[in-house]
Amino acid sequence: MKALALLPTLLLAACGTPTYQGAPSANFDGTRFFNPDRPQTNTFGTFLKWRLGLGEHTSTRATWPIYAAPRGTGEGGFAPKPAARVEGNRLVVTAIGHASFLLQTQGLNVLLDPVMAERASPVSFAGPKRITPPGLRLEDLPPIDAILISHNHYDHLCLETLEKLVKAYNPTLVVPLNNAPTILATVPTARVIEKDWGQSVALSPALKVTLEPMQHWSARTNADRRKALWAAMVLQTPGGDIYWVGDSGYGLGDKAGVWFAEAGQKYPNLRLAILPIGAYEPRWFMQYSHMNPAEAVSAFQKTKARYAIGHHFGVFQLTDEPWQQPVDDLAQALKAAKIPPQTFQALWPGQVWDVPTTP
Repeated sequence: MKALALLPTLLLAACGTPTYQGAPSANFDGTRFFNPDRPQTNTFGTFLKWRLGLGEHTSTRATWPIYAAPRGTGEGGFAPKPAARVEGNRLVVTAIGHASFLLQTQGLNVLLDPVMAERASPVSFAGPKRITPPGLRLEDLPPIDAILISHNHYDHLCLETLEKLVKAYNPTLVVPLNNAPTILATVPTARVIEKDWGQSVALSPALKVTLEPMQHWSARTNADRRKALWAAMVLQTPGGDIYWVGDSGYGLGDKAGVWFAEAGQKYPNLRLAILPIGAYEPRWFMQYSHMNPAEAVSAFQKTKARYAIGHHFGVFQLTDEPWQQPVDDLAQALKAAKIPPQTFQALWPGQVWDVPTTP
């Protein structure tokens, strides 16, 4: 079974993202992107050690449910059909599942890392399979104005989903550098805007998106690691800013939490932080790429955001921890930090939060 789970990765060895044709910079060495002062220690070899339980690294992968229903208030546990538009400073967030959300504010409808396919995988017959259907059905989506994509891992960039969304809505796609070739190869009519860290895109007079650093990496195959950039994004609005992290480690040593503190300093009016809380065990392998809930709570405190949403849990089994564990660990971390649980909510697929404008 372990070999079958690895099959999509093992099949893809010689294709993938082309090398970015740009000058070396603070996060690009001329061939690959990198996290400044935070070298990546994991390799494909250490991945195999984890997944195959080689050497001193034994596998303790938990058993997840085969199926779990969405937790919305609509029929069948799905989210109720959203309003066509949410105007002004009101902010409504609908959890689609894993890292996928619908954000509605300032009259715009924005999707974050939409993945509505059955698997987060390059192939349809193997790889992580969702245990919960998308909490918001494709046919219930309002008109989509923009799609933001944090990086190119299969649980965040789903070409099958993007193809359907581009055909239906022709939205603007905002992605980090060198992610456009992957999208355009399958969805040639997509309107894709690539940006580097620190660069911005105005989606409307009331909503600007700025790309910011996060500690992660990219790959669509085992031959194109770090050939496309990854990014957090900040949505700046008159009703307060939204700091969205699709995937990130917390940082190690004297770099622990630094980028979250820097985001809080740069954006002192953060209304909401959307932070990953799942896919964190075993720590020896996952610590570089994924925060655990306690680290996510610390990241929330460093950003000084008024509210937070936890995501990246409960849909695709990517790592070893039990299905419910991220939510339980988040509750304990919030209690230890004396943060009211309604301030930092883990949203299951189908759940909707009308985010307050004030603490």
